[in-house]
Amino acid sequence: MTVASIATAFLLFSLGRSVAVAFTNEVDYAGKDRLIVSSKLSFTQAMPMAYANRIVALEGVDQIAWRQWFGGTYIDRSNFFPKWPVPDSYFDVFPELIISEGGREAFSQNVQGMIAGADLAEKYGWKIGDRIPIIGDIWVKSDNSNNWEFDLVGTFTNASGGEQDEAYINWKYFDEARAFEKGLVGQFAVKIRDPNRAEDIAKDIDSLFANSPDETKTSTEEAFSRMFAEQVGDIGFIINSVLAASFFTILLLTANTMSQAVRERTNELGVLKSIGYPDILIMIFVLMESMFLCLIGAAIGVVIAFALFPFFSGVALGFAGQIEFSFSIVLSAIALALLTATISGLLPAYSAMRLNVVDALRKN
Repeated sequence: MTVASIATAFLLFSLGRSVAVAFTNEVDYAGKDRLIVSSKLSFTQAMPMAYANRIVALEGVDQIAWRQWFGGTYIDRSNFFPKWPVPDSYFDVFPELIISEGGREAFSQNVQGMIAGADLAEKYGWKIGDRIPIIGDIWVKSDNSNNWEFDLVGTFTNASGGEQDEAYINWKYFDEARAFEKGLVGQFAVKIRDPNRAEDIAKDIDSLFANSPDETKTSTEEAFSRMFAEQVGDIGFIINSVLAASFFTILLLTANTMSQAVRERTNELGVLKSIGYPDILIMIFVLMESMFLCLIGAAIGVVIAFALFPFFSGVALGFAGQIEFSFSIVLSAIALALLTATISGLLPAYSAMRLNVVDALRKN
């Protein structure tokens, strides 16, 4: 049971650390051909659409599109799904979004057009041509109405295996109909020609608007997803705190197990001492037993975590971006197992070392 408890703790540790590392590491621009530009103040702060012309003129930038968080409710608040007003060029910047036949053309021609993820359309039973009502909670129309309606003109699948439960709304209709912040966008999505220059281009974009009223922060898609998720709190700190609490509990459990093991085998330890085993070797025996328990439990937990990681990374993709099961997590697990074993086994081992032979043999 102790080994099972330790294995569970290290299973949680391995999966949790993969997410925590993603949230605490520096942004890695290597090999990224798409960047997200948002406000330096907050991702909720809008930026002028005119920035698009200045960004696309930079050397190395291929295409640009923009989007805005719409919010809103479909019939009931429990029916939540992301909704993004976007221009037609958005699907050029994100070519992995495969749109159903005729959907792209209909989206360009119908100002009230909507393209929904295949999973989303299946969930709600939507069909091409359906009228989708959305109650606005952030955006109201210029006539003070919050009743928005969109025509479903197509569905999309994600060739990269990403989210298929989002909906894209025609930007022209959204920008003309909304009551405020006309001509402002939430984020720019920038496609670049050379992924090896991603970090340099990101710095060029931010330098372009430095010291302006609307300064920018350019990052990768993964980094933006993490920033979006961290609006609810410091995710890395929260995960590390939960892991620390779980390991403190495991520390107490293992220490109790080792103390009980020493008490139950006091006679045996007395026999070992009586036939010449030195005190320091008795202490090492107990410490080795503690390490055996922790290392075996850690190994089981890490192996199970590695087997579950493909599924877990898919679940975490939406809020943490791409995460990795790095070798550093395995090394951290080994180090933590040794530390846990040492701390939990030290006191029982010291007690075993100080046992008096006569008292130990007399104990029933």
